[in-house]
Order: sequence, then C-alpha cells, then structure tokens
Amino acid sequence: MVERLIAPAVVMSLREGETVFCQGDPANAFFIVIEGWVKLYRIAMSGEEAVISLFGKGDSFAEAVAFAGQPYPATAETVSKARIVRIPASHVIKCIRAMPDIALAMIASTSQHLHHLVYQVEQLKAQTGVQRVAEFLVSLAVDHGSCTIALPYDKALIAGWLGLKPETLSRAFTKLKPLGVEVHASDVLVHDLAKLRNYAKSDRTTY
Repeated sequence: MVERLIAPAVVMSLREGETVFCQGDPANAFFIVIEGWVKLYRIAMSGEEAVISLFGKGDSFAEAVAFAGQPYPATAETVSKARIVRIPASHVIKCIRAMPDIALAMIASTSQHLHHLVYQVEQLKAQTGVQRVAEFLVSLAVDHGSCTIALPYDKALIAGWLGLKPETLSRAFTKLKPLGVEVHASDVLVHDLAKLRNYAKSDRTTY
C-alpha cells in the first residue's frame, strides 16, 4: 500500500526561506516533512504574518484541501534547510478508490490537525503569554529535571507561533527566570522542568 501510494512522490530539497506553495495556489498535492521545519502562515489584513502551524520531521500537511480541490488557504515556507516529499493529490485519490483504508488514515491525520488547532485556541484563551512560552519549552524538553533546550528556530518565529510580539517573548523569558529558566542565545537552560510544567498548567491567576 505504501509503495503504491508514494510511487510518483518527489523529494524536494529546499533552502531556508523557500516557498512550498502560496495562499491561493491550486491545491494539487500534499506534503510530508523528512527533515527540517516548515511554517504555514497567512497575511492578516493589518499586513502582519499570522503563523498557523509549524511542521517538523514526520509531519504531513495540506491533505484535506488537496483532496477537496480547493486553493491552498495559506502559504507554506521553510524556516530551515528542509527535505519534503510531494505527493500529487490526483494519484492519492486513485489509490483511495482502489484501497479505501488509505482514506481512513487521511481522515485521522486531518482530525489530528483539527485537534491541534482547537488546542491552540484554548491556549490563547486560557493561558497567559508567559505560560504559553513555558509550555513551549516543556514540549521541547527530552530530559527530566534540569536540561538544556536548543530552540529549533529563531525567536521571532517562536513569538509568532505563540501569538506574541518579539518584545513580549523577551519579557516572558525574563519573567521565567524565577522559575529557573536561563536564556543563552538559542539555548535555554531549565533548572527544574517539573516546576516549569506545573506553572504552564496552573490557573492563569495563580501566579
């Protein structure tokens, strides 16, 4: 099934800042990230960039809109060197007609994207900006207790992803110092990950 699905796939090797597709382009393919990072964003009426999603290794994107035959509703752009698999939507539709189980997998993937967007809305409404930064750091940690976290992309993009201004992100890092967070360029030292996690999950009025 996998071999048949990826038969016409093309691997794209892209530099940082290259466009995968633009908002309004015909949606004729979907994509899977092999390496690197890709951001999905829209330009708001104010002219500011609104980051919708960030995709890393193993993530897929643009499935639903490609199968619906609608234009891409946002722009996808690499934020690092990246390798991306491009699979034509027309081929996948043919595979679905022959093997309906593929459709179930695609629906599950689309559902995951929806749940993630719902969680983002919840964060914006229920957490302070400082709490969102704390939770972002916790999501990147691979160790327990004390650890050093390498930020995967620049701070301006992190701010946009968390719904903050760059200067607000800097202030948030400063406010996290009493919780044992030290920022050194693109590395963040967290002295007590459990304490940071509890802060991120706490009621926004507790602190």
